[in-house]
Amino acid sequence: MVLAMACFAVEDMFLKSATQQIPVGEALILFGLIGGIIFAALGRAKGEDLIHPQWRSKPMLWRAGFEISGRLFFTLAIALASLSTASAILQATPLFVSLGAIVIFSEVVGTRRWIAMLVGFVGVLLILRPGPEGLQLTSLFALLGTIGFAGRDLATRASPATMTNAQLGVSGFAMLVIAGCIAMTFSGGFVMPSVTSIAYVIAASIIGVIAYSALTSAMRTGEVSVVSPFRYTRLIFAMVIGILVFGENPDAWTLAGSALIVASGLYTVLRSRMAKVA
Repeated sequence: MVLAMACFAVEDMFLKSATQQIPVGEALILFGLIGGIIFAALGRAKGEDLIHPQWRSKPMLWRAGFEISGRLFFTLAIALASLSTASAILQATPLFVSLGAIVIFSEVVGTRRWIAMLVGFVGVLLILRPGPEGLQLTSLFALLGTIGFAGRDLATRASPATMTNAQLGVSGFAMLVIAGCIAMTFSGGFVMPSVTSIAYVIAASIIGVIAYSALTSAMRTGEVSVVSPFRYTRLIFAMVIGILVFGENPDAWTLAGSALIVASGLYTVLRSRMAKVA
């Protein structure tokens, strides 16, 4: 999960850079096509079929829908807002995932773990500091993307065990193409991409494949409520990239909120390990 979060932060950096030169929809389409081709090549190299017989099963259809919404809205968020702010909102994902795990998979979450997750959510609120003017549109995009990613992760957990990571990857990146087509209806028409923008998308695709594979493995092999807190590490990676690459300057409230988020995630993991040892 930590590897996935680091790669996703780097992927976001390249996508954000690409969307400064080409429309969001176009970037998503190119990203989906290149990533899908890479996963297809990896699958074929192992002798796997690209299309699994159960790709139209209910969990996979739910996964596809959440994948489209998550990618569409979060890409809009990182294109229009600072990377650190959008990533901070994304840290609410474990809360949604844990809620879903309780309802869908009947996982047991203790009181202390709930408190730790709520503390992490308070940290997110410190970063956002919603005021009387209400939630900004870019923040709403990030929130909708967060809900989409949480749904995708839960659906991945419920996906057919016989489906390989490559098959899931081909399916997931195909949904990015659909998300891009939707975004093209309002983000502007096709623009001839420059060599630089294509390089950004290719780099995002390669890193994205690594991130996607690591995330899928984490969600399919670990207990959801234990694995999910490691998502908090993405905030650290995104904040460092935002400062070094995009010149973002997080204030004291943002740093304090980030500290709460990371601390709550680490506490949750430690409590889970102690419970298993006991």
